[in-house]
Amino acid sequence: MIETYLLDWANLLLRWLHLITGIAWIGASFYFVMLDTSLKPPKKAEDARRGVFGELWAVHGGGFYCSQKFLTGPKGEPLSNDLHWSKWEAYTTWMSGFALLVVIYWIGASSYLIDSQVLALTPAAAIGISIAVLVAGWVVYDLLCRTLIGRDRLLAALVFVFVMAMNWALHQVFSARGAYIHVGAMLGTMMVANVFFHIIPGQKRMVEQIRAGQDVDGRPGIVGKQRSVHNTYFTLPVLFIMISNHYPMTYASKHGWLVLAVLMVAGVLIRQFFVLRHRGQLKWWLPASGAALIAALVVAMAPRPADAGAAAVSFAAVKAVIDSRCVACHAAQPSWEGFAQPPKGVTLQSAEQIGQHAAKIAETVSNGYMPLGNLTHITADERALIATWAAQGARLAD
Repeated sequence: MIETYLLDWANLLLRWLHLITGIAWIGASFYFVMLDTSLKPPKKAEDARRGVFGELWAVHGGGFYCSQKFLTGPKGEPLSNDLHWSKWEAYTTWMSGFALLVVIYWIGASSYLIDSQVLALTPAAAIGISIAVLVAGWVVYDLLCRTLIGRDRLLAALVFVFVMAMNWALHQVFSARGAYIHVGAMLGTMMVANVFFHIIPGQKRMVEQIRAGQDVDGRPGIVGKQRSVHNTYFTLPVLFIMISNHYPMTYASKHGWLVLAVLMVAGVLIRQFFVLRHRGQLKWWLPASGAALIAALVVAMAPRPADAGAAAVSFAAVKAVIDSRCVACHAAQPSWEGFAQPPKGVTLQSAEQIGQHAAKIAETVSNGYMPLGNLTHITADERALIATWAAQGARLAD
C-alpha cells in the first residue's frame, strides 16, 4: 500500500514538473518562431554593416524591446559571453515526461499499457517495445531529414506518413491509451533530440568559429532552423496527447488511431495559420479547415443510442456486473493491486454512487475504456446490459 501511495505522489509531482517545463519550452519555441517570422530588415545602415539580418520592435510589460537577429554573429565586434541557451526547458520537459512514462506505463504496464484483447504481452515485452518505439522513431525521422536535404515538402509528407503508420501500428500492440501516449512520447523524443543533437551543437560550433575569428559555416544554422520549424508543428499534436488521457471518448473508440490522426492534422493546420500570420499572411481557411475536421469528428463519434425499447434491465443485474467488474478498483479502499485510491476518486459501492456516475459508467464501459485493459474480463453482453440500462433512464429501483 505504501508503495502505491508513493507512486501516486511521484505521478502528481512529475506531472506538475512536466507541465511547468513544457510551458517554458513551448512558450520559448512559440516566441522564437513568432520572432523569426516577424523580422523586418534593419532600418539603420550601421546595423546592417554589423551583420543584423532582421529586427523586431515590440512592447510588453510596460517596456519597449528591439530584438535583432545575426545569421552568423556580429561583424567587427566580439560575441557576448553572456549568451542565453534555450535548452534546459526542452531537456527537463523530456526527462520529466520519460519519468512519467516509467511511473505510469512501465511500472503499471499490466493496467495502462497492455490490453490482452489487443495483444497478449508480458510487461517486459511491452516495456521493450516502448523503448524501441522511442529509439526507432528518432532514427527514422533523423534519417529522413538527413537524406532529403532541400526537399522540405517531400520530407514533410514522408514524416507525416511515418507518424501515421506508427500511430496505426501502436494501436495494434498497446492499449488505446498506451498507444496514444507513445505517439506523443515518440514525437516529444524527436523534438528534444532535434535540440540535443542538432540545434545546440550547431550553435556551439558557430560560436566557437566566431570567437576564433574564423569564417562561420552557416549550415548548422540552416539545419537548426529546419528542426526548430519541425518542432513547432509537432507541438499542438503533442499537447493534445498530453491531455487526452482524461478523455477516453477519443482513444477508446473503435478507430482511435484515426481519431488521433484527424486531430493531429487539425492541430498542424491551426499552427500553420499562426506561423503565416506572423509573416503578415492571413490564411483563414487553415483554422477553418482545422475546426471543420474537429466538428466532423464530433458528429461522427457521437454515441449511438442504445435500444431503450428493449426488455427492461433491472438495477440488480447492473449492480451485480459493477460489483464483479468495477468495484475492485472503484471502492473507498480498492482491493486491486496498484490502486491506493479509486481512479478519479469515483466509488461505485452504493446505489447512490452508481446513480451519480451512471452516464459516465455507460460511456466508458460501452466504448471499452473501462475496465482498464479489461483486467476484470467484462463481457460484451455485460457492456450492452449497462448501456441499455442507461438508455432506459438508469433506474436505481426495480
